[in-house]
Amino acid sequence: MSIKRVVIKVGTNVMTNKDNRIVRPVLQHLVEQVAQLYEQDIMAVIISSGSVIAGKEVLGESHIENPAMRRQVFSSIGQPRMMRLYYNIFHDYGMKCAQVLATKRDFNPGIHRENMINCYEGLLSEGVIPIANEDDAVSVSNSMFSDNDELASLVAELINADKLIILTDIDGLYTGHPDDDDSKVIKSVGVEQDVEQYIQENTKAPGEGRGGMGSKINIAKGAAAKDIPTYIANGNRPNVILDIVAGKDVGTKFTK
Repeated sequence: MSIKRVVIKVGTNVMTNKDNRIVRPVLQHLVEQVAQLYEQDIMAVIISSGSVIAGKEVLGESHIENPAMRRQVFSSIGQPRMMRLYYNIFHDYGMKCAQVLATKRDFNPGIHRENMINCYEGLLSEGVIPIANEDDAVSVSNSMFSDNDELASLVAELINADKLIILTDIDGLYTGHPDDDDSKVIKSVGVEQDVEQYIQENTKAPGEGRGGMGSKINIAKGAAAKDIPTYIANGNRPNVILDIVAGKDVGTKFTK
């Protein structure tokens, strides 16, 4: 199958260091890979986390007690900073990027969904890389995505992507805890395959982002069931995106 469109989700743990600060070289290598795909006539859509962390870097400590409001504020402040980072890096590679914000209800059948399809198709036809994120300023309660993994899968379906790549800070789904020496990466998972026992071993500790391994597995299986091969892989592995697109044995692949 000829690959023409790829959706890449970049998790917070991929782009931040142990001090919870955005690491620019990580974003730079991501864009470098997207630029190389572009040279192969493969367009990418990036689903990027990081706006809340970026907002905290700018604002520092917040005195807002309501956690939903605090998240809205941090994200609203952080979004421009994230886009400035992406804009500058893409500019270095002679490319253009654009921001696309959405809430979960925008994907329901109707005019909002049609408008989003038109927006993505227009950007991709012009060679512009869409950078998507949840519209945290207005997205609360039932209009929220479970996490950016869900947003990535919905965008992949929306644009008829050939692959969905979910980048995290481990190499994929393991047979045990990722830190155990005898644990191995499960290379392939079918939609009907039961991997519940492995999910429990791989689950992140509370507070490490909204999307743990259990969520990623469910999202990956859901996308694969819709004929979108999906990968969970380590975003800090050099050329991980290029290797996956090239068909190399990287991460955990989910297929129908």
